[in-house]
Amino acid sequence: MNVLEITRFAVRGLTANKMRSILTMLGILIGVAAVILLVAVGQGSSDVIKQRIQSLGANTLTVSASFSGGFGGPAGRGGGGAAGPRTQARGLTLEDARAIASSGDAPSVKSVSPLVTSSSATTTYEGASHSISQVVGTYPSYFEATNKSVTSGAYFTNQDVTAVRKVVVIGKTVADELFGQVDPVGKKVNIQGAGFTVVGVLKESGSTGGQDADDVAVAPLPAVQQSLTGYGSLGGIVVQATSAETTDAAEAEITAILDQRHEITGSATADYRILNQASLQETVTEATGTFTVLLAAVAAISLLVGGIGITNIMLVTVTERTREIGIRKAIGAPRGAILGQFLIEATLLSLVGGLLGVGVAVAGSRFTIAGVQPVIVPQSIVLALGVSVAIGLFFGSYPANRAAKLRPIEALRFE
Repeated sequence: MNVLEITRFAVRGLTANKMRSILTMLGILIGVAAVILLVAVGQGSSDVIKQRIQSLGANTLTVSASFSGGFGGPAGRGGGGAAGPRTQARGLTLEDARAIASSGDAPSVKSVSPLVTSSSATTTYEGASHSISQVVGTYPSYFEATNKSVTSGAYFTNQDVTAVRKVVVIGKTVADELFGQVDPVGKKVNIQGAGFTVVGVLKESGSTGGQDADDVAVAPLPAVQQSLTGYGSLGGIVVQATSAETTDAAEAEITAILDQRHEITGSATADYRILNQASLQETVTEATGTFTVLLAAVAAISLLVGGIGITNIMLVTVTERTREIGIRKAIGAPRGAILGQFLIEATLLSLVGGLLGVGVAVAGSRFTIAGVQPVIVPQSIVLALGVSVAIGLFFGSYPANRAAKLRPIEALRFE
């Protein structure tokens, strides 16, 4: 018997018990679909997180004050390790930012943007009122460093900063709440009692960590200090490195400058922290990769269960067709033909179930799952299909072997 004839016998055997075959394939279908979809959800989550980190700038460093000095406290500088002796904590100042920007000891630094922030600032325009989540006072370089672009109007300039002009660039949420369909550019809004002229509207960013990233207003640093925050310490310093490859070098240069300015020596704990976006992205990528593998491993258990189901059904099939096997062997069917037929039946069950599972997974990836848009990973499809076929061969080999080893005389006597 050739392969085509053996396959024809296998298909006939499967169609003789359609419901049993369908239910067996269902186990494989669920397993394959679960593996592909869960990997897709993990990949989708990873992509969203990486996009949000990249939106802050892949070559961006954020310096913030840290007042956790003391024995046993966390290390400053954004890293781990044991803390050293307590240091005289001090906030970040405009002079710190200027030292980083103007020092010849920081060749890897492209721009420096000092920040001050004011939360929940009540803003009004012609009777409309909105509480802005965050008003940021900074320099124009902040927009490039954090990849913020405008959809209308323009950024404020260095001349606006020098002249302490009260101009502001607002987020989309602020524009919608205060102006509706009216173009905000050129309009004057009242922020906590101070009048600011809108010069631009930021491109929509979406929500980040449950917070609306578009509910923001960005204005020149001196204007925000004069009207909202006062002239105390800075809320932070955003530093843009010359490239993503020089972020580590820029971090080292900033550390050296601030250590000198803040008189941090020896094992003393720094009173500031530096957040490296590139390092953060690498850490997040590793974490989400592990998360995706765990999801796939959990889903793969259902594939194993489906394989056990194939073994069970094939054993039942062999028992039911014992007399048929005996007759075929008695009239000359070779052992290989019997073995091949049952192996093909098991493989067809897993292959067809796997293909249907791929179809279900691709269809399911078009919908949002747990707030995440799944991203199908082609390798997961190939792997899931390969594993499903391997499962068919592996779990079908024992029943097929059992059928092929039946002696014709014993098979014919079977009732």
